[in-house]
Amino acid sequence: MALVFVAFVWGSTFVLVKEALDDISTLLFLALRFTLAGTALAFAYRDRLAGILERHGASLRGGLAAGVCLFGGYVFQTFGLRLTTPSKSAFLTGMAIVLVPALNTLIRRRRPLPVEAAGVATAVVGLGLLTLEPGDWNIAPGDLLTLGGALFFALHVIVLGVFAPEEGFERLSVFQIATAAVLALGTFWWAEKPAVEWSLTVGVALAVTGLLATAAAFTIQAWAQQRTSPTRTALIFALEPVFAAATSFLAAGEVLSGRQMGGAALILAGILLVELKPKVLFPR
Repeated sequence: MALVFVAFVWGSTFVLVKEALDDISTLLFLALRFTLAGTALAFAYRDRLAGILERHGASLRGGLAAGVCLFGGYVFQTFGLRLTTPSKSAFLTGMAIVLVPALNTLIRRRRPLPVEAAGVATAVVGLGLLTLEPGDWNIAPGDLLTLGGALFFALHVIVLGVFAPEEGFERLSVFQIATAAVLALGTFWWAEKPAVEWSLTVGVALAVTGLLATAAAFTIQAWAQQRTSPTRTALIFALEPVFAAATSFLAAGEVLSGRQMGGAALILAGILLVELKPKVLFPR
């Protein structure tokens, strides 16, 4: 239930961030979000961070690598969200789950299982239905940027898979969020013209994404994954785009076409294939 709550929070933030971006520049929003989240995590785990640089260098390396991937994922996703709809952004971000086995093949030279190949193929077909218009084989810029974000999020999963089993997740969380905050603070003032018109929407979006969807969500995920398997965790997180589509419909009245709904369903089916690996259909 805790992981379902996290998936709901992440899914519902697509609409909230989409509205907030009307009043604030992308990199400034991310800088404030990660700074708020990093400050909250550093305060929460302050007793466990003493002497960290001398005794836990691996946490620092893992946090730096994860933070770079996290920053890249959110930059591409948030810029893409300016140019696409919340529900499409959520389903395209979900492609990260099926990209993980493909990247593992390239990085660790492990051939994918048949079910993994089938899941990726199913998701790619769904991606085409969701993003391409009939007779037009050009992917919209917003969709392409969001796919770039999915790639970084997939790399983020792989990095955490390497370091999390050996290091405390609390330390990794603090360092990766701090790294993302430093990168955002170092780029928002020159890579993009900073602009903000303070409003209730911006304030709520920063509070929800910084404290709830970043700081609290990482903590809840770490606690929950001590009590359940990675497969069940990923399966529950596949609910994120479903929650995003539902909240987008309720809050903004967005309705996907039948073709787009079919594509979204195939992406979700690809995610489930990769995570469930049904032995009846794909015996070893």
